[in-house]
Amino acid sequence: MAETVLLPQVGESVVEGTIGKWLKQPGDTVRRYEPLVEIVTDKVTMEVPSPVAGELLRVLAAEGETLPMGAPIAEVGAPGEPPGPAAPPTPAPAASAPAAAGTVGYLMRDVTPVGPTGGAAVEAMEPMQAVGSPTAPTAPPAIPPAPAPAAADPASGRGATPRLSPAVRRLARENAIDLAQIQGTGLGGRITRNDVLRYLESPPPPAPMPAHIPEIAAAPAPTPAPETATIPGADEDRIPLSPVRRMIADAMVRSVTQIPHAWSAKEVDVTGLVARRQSVRAEFERQAGVPLTYLPFVIRAVVEALRKFPTLNASWGGDAIILKRRINLGLAVAAPNGLIVPVIPNADRLNLAGLAHAVHDLTERARRNRLRVEDVQGGTFTLNNTGALGSFVSGPIINPPQAGIMTTETIQKRPVVRPTADGDAIAIRSMMNICLSFDHRINDGAEASGFLDAVCARLESIGPDTPVY
Repeated sequence: MAETVLLPQVGESVVEGTIGKWLKQPGDTVRRYEPLVEIVTDKVTMEVPSPVAGELLRVLAAEGETLPMGAPIAEVGAPGEPPGPAAPPTPAPAASAPAAAGTVGYLMRDVTPVGPTGGAAVEAMEPMQAVGSPTAPTAPPAIPPAPAPAAADPASGRGATPRLSPAVRRLARENAIDLAQIQGTGLGGRITRNDVLRYLESPPPPAPMPAHIPEIAAAPAPTPAPETATIPGADEDRIPLSPVRRMIADAMVRSVTQIPHAWSAKEVDVTGLVARRQSVRAEFERQAGVPLTYLPFVIRAVVEALRKFPTLNASWGGDAIILKRRINLGLAVAAPNGLIVPVIPNADRLNLAGLAHAVHDLTERARRNRLRVEDVQGGTFTLNNTGALGSFVSGPIINPPQAGIMTTETIQKRPVVRPTADGDAIAIRSMMNICLSFDHRINDGAEASGFLDAVCARLESIGPDTPVY
């Protein structure tokens, strides 16, 4: 009997996912736990393994299609077995409801825990056999009728607002949006996160004119300017957006349109840091089994500066500033499908060795699409090592709803003026720029400069005796 594979529930706040790429095609043999499809959520991209072995009989969701968690996406059965009849789309089942008979879901669990001591997590998908018998179901018990929905607004043509995900509610609350004004495109008219983002990007409707000016009130509303044509010319190529690229674009547009960015940069002398890393690098890699990069040193400096300037470790709350008690540092990583920001939780509690393990683990799993949803949640401040790309100075875009993001630029040896007992002298020093973008609603230049000064002071204090373990 063919088994229906469901889109797995990967986190409490993740209510829908997009089919990124099918790794198997109908007719292919599938082993249990073998990667079946790549799923893209608003948090992370991941490979979903097959919970059963057999042949992929039918794909129920096309690449690029967005579905609620728990929706059927494929059928797996015995080789040559005909696929089951097409089922009409149904809303995602409630968490407490049992799975339908004849379906197989799966739970995600960690086999190897991840921590500062290193080691990539091995994820397994435990099959969860459906509750019920494959025989014909008995008649369900009588269910009292649901309360009648609110009457539709005749002016807008919309009815009551369907059930909302936590992400949609949070986005609406942050932007003071009346969700009754948004037409949902999700399953059963459900309002999705993309519906809210499109509403935010659309121009506001024209204000109604006073009734005592009939000649103006009767004038038709202006027609919005058409969007730029996307049909490529004879010497142009059109590259369709991948789900990850579209989500990155949505997040960046939301950041620069909702957050008033301000920018500041400082130059820091990292000659002592370069020398200290070089002196312990080989021995550290032998003992710890992971590379010792400059990032752990920078992270230590950043988290200590965040303790002194807590409004950089915060978010905008509309009528208040929300200070974060934990320092969860996001680390921007260039993954194969696009930029992703995994998070080091409680980064201020780790020493340099622990941070080196955490950085290596997260970056390696990000580049292999092995991150879990919890790996990209809860970030309070972001660090981006753009210097690895050869950048000298940059103006980063804030990762909402955080209050700031800092970049470290390339380290260069330059001649600089240094005071001596006999006067000024020119010395060759290893210099690096650090650049901070901050939310000007929360912080001003004084806090931003103080934060950068604290980072500089910490980095410039690194010397031969700076502990690593």
